[in-house]
Amino acid sequence: MSFDDASALVLERADFDALPAALTARGYTIIGPTVRDGAIVYDEIHASADLPVGVTDEQDGGHYRLRRRDDQALFGYAVGPQSWKQFQLPSEVKLWEAQVDQRGGLTEVVEAPRKAPRLAFLGARACELHAMGILDRVLLGGAHPDPADRARRADTFVIAVQCGQAGGTCFCVSMGTGPTAEQGFDLALTEIVDGGDHYFVLEVGSDKGADLASALPLTAAGEPQLRASRAAHANAAAQMGRELDTDGIKELLYRNYEHPRWDEVAERCLTCGNCTMVCPTCFCTTVEDVTDLAGERVERHQRWDSCFTVDYSGLHGGAVRRSARSRYRQWMTHKLATWLDQFGSSGCVGCGRCITWCPVAIDITEEVAAIRASDGAAASDEPLPRTRATGERREQA
Repeated sequence: MSFDDASALVLERADFDALPAALTARGYTIIGPTVRDGAIVYDEIHASADLPVGVTDEQDGGHYRLRRRDDQALFGYAVGPQSWKQFQLPSEVKLWEAQVDQRGGLTEVVEAPRKAPRLAFLGARACELHAMGILDRVLLGGAHPDPADRARRADTFVIAVQCGQAGGTCFCVSMGTGPTAEQGFDLALTEIVDGGDHYFVLEVGSDKGADLASALPLTAAGEPQLRASRAAHANAAAQMGRELDTDGIKELLYRNYEHPRWDEVAERCLTCGNCTMVCPTCFCTTVEDVTDLAGERVERHQRWDSCFTVDYSGLHGGAVRRSARSRYRQWMTHKLATWLDQFGSSGCVGCGRCITWCPVAIDITEEVAAIRASDGAAASDEPLPRTRATGERREQA
């Protein structure tokens, strides 16, 4: 286990609702997994009855279904289509509004108020904690961090749930991001359902977590509970649905910009952007200005965008990435290679969402394996120059 066995505690299932009650008493709005529209999504919850009790997910390339478990586990699933990114980087934010004067100029420019609710995330997986850390570096680690983003994360209480089973498209072991969380949480829970026993082995990860734990009816974990917890973690690690060989992956992709596999994947790719929407680390945004019908008021909004849209790479002379080939190559190469140069880590955490939610079941692990299998066989002798921002080579007309 990632924590000191001597400090492990046990929360019985019958006492679980003391946890959300303690969070509510401390002024937190609890966000956790719940079932809606045939999927497990993150939304406001109040008690264990709101969780996906007795529900698991079935995932494969282009396939997602919920089905009933043969027990009443609260967290017996992998991950759904949503990630915690929606709270770090909301899909739409109003930046400012202004009055339009008679000459078309702007007056009375007012920045939109930034609310920073006190949130508690319940049910974050190890891969998702890594994704939150990656997004923090992207959004807050630069020269001009957004103060609103900093506020959204400053007082967030995070309760991790250690995976006891892997999903069909998971490959977090390959990425070194799971399935057991080691940091980035205030409390961590390992759910154990064994016959008539149903309890949670709890780890404290911060002073805030210790304070909340003091309000819960906990007992010290004994050796049977510790063994069950270790076995659950090992079971998830052994169940990975996919594997990605990351050895030298940055150099592999850099020297294969002209590999024929990019053409093969482009024949299937719909450039729908689903992979970027469900990815917990993709952060592309755009800004849009809208006016009222009278043309007297204008607002500027920041919205999610995707590198799969043609206009995202638009410059004065047209789009840089006009083909599906170049847009898929940009996404995968940025995620697995140039991200390392920009932010010091991979942009992939192995959650498998991009595989599950791709309508044509394109599998990022399969694409890397195909390129690796014929590494350099069709590489260009004269590679195109890389753009300064992302390291991608500009597409020829």
